[in-house]
Amino acid sequence: MTSRVLRWIVVSGILLAPEASFAEISCTRDGLKAATDLYIAAQAKGDIAGLPLAKGLGYVENFKPMNIDEGLIKKPMKIDHNRSLLDTSTCQTYTEVVVTDKAAPYALGTRMRINHGLIAEIEMIWTTTGYWLFNADNYLKYTTSEDWGVIPAAKRDTRATLEAAATAYLDAFLEGKKDLVPWGYPCNRTEGGMHTGKGAADDSCDVGVPSGVNIANRRFIVDETIGAVQVFCTFGAGNANGGSGAPDSHLFRVENGKLHYVHTLTHLLQANFRGRGAGGRAGETGDGGDKR
Repeated sequence: MTSRVLRWIVVSGILLAPEASFAEISCTRDGLKAATDLYIAAQAKGDIAGLPLAKGLGYVENFKPMNIDEGLIKKPMKIDHNRSLLDTSTCQTYTEVVVTDKAAPYALGTRMRINHGLIAEIEMIWTTTGYWLFNADNYLKYTTSEDWGVIPAAKRDTRATLEAAATAYLDAFLEGKKDLVPWGYPCNRTEGGMHTGKGAADDSCDVGVPSGVNIANRRFIVDETIGAVQVFCTFGAGNANGGSGAPDSHLFRVENGKLHYVHTLTHLLQANFRGRGAGGRAGETGDGGDKR
């Protein structure tokens, strides 16, 4: 075979090969990581051309279906922080994003579901200036100071254990049975931007957890590798007696079956706060007296 023919074969192979980024999307851990990398790149540019989207894509913001061309994903952002969960069991991802741009700050969480190498669903919950306890600078400060690293295989909790820890925490809002929650120490919570904990060994997330609020419509994404579980839910069942039903996200870090970090985002305008008794949200704040 001549060198000219060999070069032609190599060049032809490159030209005919499928686009590498699209080919990497799959339900493997590497494939899901590739999907989140593509999403971050798309969100930074405000351009979805590089996303391998399935026909009939479902696009949702704050629990409402909408046209992706009108979505926040089309808004360019200077992303200061991102962290992703990769759920190979359900072929889903969750990506936490923080943007501190003074003109347009955001904290948002994006779920994707992969189907046969294509992105079949994109769901986003976002908060910005004027939303519940929002402070992008604080969110960035605290979330980047935490250890969400890979947990050694021999020390990883099972999916069932991770889901049970998150469920116990969320159940406590309705039942008030905080003694059933597997509290870890230290444990720190960042809620929109408000932070509990002072950097002490006895910092606890067992502060300000309200009672009588039904955390409803729960959907889980689990990543055993980093001990993380994320829950999309509504803060209340959406009626006067059960809370506003505001779109909500709770992200947990669990180690040895114990809660150590909690991040929450609630798509609820601060100005719309009406108090829990009027269908608002009871906030998970340090003094326990803040109610939505």
